[in-house]
Amino acid sequence: MARHLITSAIPYINGIKHLGNLVGSQLPADLYARYLRQRGHEVLFLCATDEHGTPAELAAAKAGKPVAEYCAEMHDVQARIADGFRLSFDHFGRSSSPQNHKLTQAFATRLAEVGLIKEVTEEQVYSVADGRFLPDRYIEGTCPNCGFESARGDQCDNCTKQLDPTDLINAHSTISGSTELEVRETKHLYLRQSELKGDLAAWIESKKDWPILTTSIAKKWLNDGDGLQDRGITRDLDWGIPVMKGDAVWPGMEGKVFYVWFDAPIEYIACAQEWEDAGKGSDWASWWRTDQGADNVTYTQFMGKDNVPFHTLSFPATIMGTQEPWKLVDYIKSFNYLNYDGGQFSTSRGRGVFMDQALELLPSDYWRWWLLSHAPESSDAEFTWENFQTDVNKDLADVLGNFVSRITKFCRSKFSEAVPEGGIYGPAEEQLIADLTTRLHAYEGHMDAMEVRKSAAELRAIWVLGNEYLQANAPWTTFKTDPETAAMQVRLALNLIRIYAVLSAAFIPDASKTMIDAMQTDDDAWPTDVAAALNALPAGHAFTVPENLFRKITDEEREEWAARFAGIRDAGE
Repeated sequence: MARHLITSAIPYINGIKHLGNLVGSQLPADLYARYLRQRGHEVLFLCATDEHGTPAELAAAKAGKPVAEYCAEMHDVQARIADGFRLSFDHFGRSSSPQNHKLTQAFATRLAEVGLIKEVTEEQVYSVADGRFLPDRYIEGTCPNCGFESARGDQCDNCTKQLDPTDLINAHSTISGSTELEVRETKHLYLRQSELKGDLAAWIESKKDWPILTTSIAKKWLNDGDGLQDRGITRDLDWGIPVMKGDAVWPGMEGKVFYVWFDAPIEYIACAQEWEDAGKGSDWASWWRTDQGADNVTYTQFMGKDNVPFHTLSFPATIMGTQEPWKLVDYIKSFNYLNYDGGQFSTSRGRGVFMDQALELLPSDYWRWWLLSHAPESSDAEFTWENFQTDVNKDLADVLGNFVSRITKFCRSKFSEAVPEGGIYGPAEEQLIADLTTRLHAYEGHMDAMEVRKSAAELRAIWVLGNEYLQANAPWTTFKTDPETAAMQVRLALNLIRIYAVLSAAFIPDASKTMIDAMQTDDDAWPTDVAAALNALPAGHAFTVPENLFRKITDEEREEWAARFAGIRDAGE
């Protein structure tokens, strides 16, 4: 048994996430965590809400609530939705927790002790109307490079040119719309990441097994242009973790908070403390400190490609820089984007399906299966209602659901609601066992390697083997002339239902439970020996006929949903 620490990118607090966010981190992380638990490994699967920064303040103001109250409510909403998708977190924490306050302050204090924090006086844009310094992304204006009128203060989304707020023409605050902006001096703490460039480069270079997507993004940020830059880790905001040195206010940093991108990754560690403090486990440090047992932990992170720079550079720099025995990530599984029907998901324009809406339409297994079987691993993927309908109806209803329904109903009608006895295996059964064994080994290999789409394809192929066996051997026909052989065929197929339940549990946990319950067994052992597993339910073992595992999506539903979630399209989209 190995020990596996798994984290998925922590979702931001200001609203409900869309399906692209789900498949880019939380869902594949859950798939992997569930699979490893099934194989007997010890797993700690952590996630949390990312609660600090200007967007949280603005979302709370828009909702007319104090920011702490808003964040607490949204954490509960996100936790409920995660549960609805059967995300099996061992703990779903909060970056605003007391544990993360204390740990973030301790990290900064330690980094200062070893000389990796510097104080920088810089000029920032101050909005007189808003009475606050504005983060770059809350300043918009016309791009001096391409003329795009909604360029942000850090980058133009049209031409992708990196910008400073003072570069913008006709700049204004996106909070109030005010153009009464001034450049004022302010002091901030910077993490001297550039001092760690060599260590980071060597560490990244050592990760030969990482996805190309992960390492290419990391190396680009490390080497392109001016290379790895020192990074500000404080902000002029009210909401956040106060800048403290030890137990005292950091001199010169009164009223400031740590930058959300400094404290958010530290929450991965603090989340384990929350897990222990909530009475869900013990000895959190054995997962995170190599001097207390974490040297035998394999730590895997799941995230969308936009989060890769922070998890390959900034967070590792924070950990390395302390010169303390904290656990570094072993493997980063990164994903491209899931787009929506010819464009992007858009919260503001109501384009695309969001997690709460998806669960109102269909049970979570439908979404889990489609998203994982189309995970954007090697390139961006696209959700269309046509593909969703076709794949759900074919894979889940026709292949898996039909297999379970046909054989349980046939057995009930011709034998009883118990596994029939009689008959012995012939060449067809031996071939099926051989084919299943080959497919199972391939499935295990893909799951071990976190190859999500290949795993889904292999699982579907395993389901297909059962259908092909029934089609070729037709126990309903055999029964008329050779009921003994038909009994053997039915017995084998009923045992296949249990095997399918076990192998499918990480992908479609609710349907898996329905299959296991219908077979009236609590035997969920992994079928390492297929021949033996096909005898797990002996003759005479009672079962029930489950309701249809999956229903088909109708053309009317597909058309209605496509219209409902189309949103307001831009003319050029």
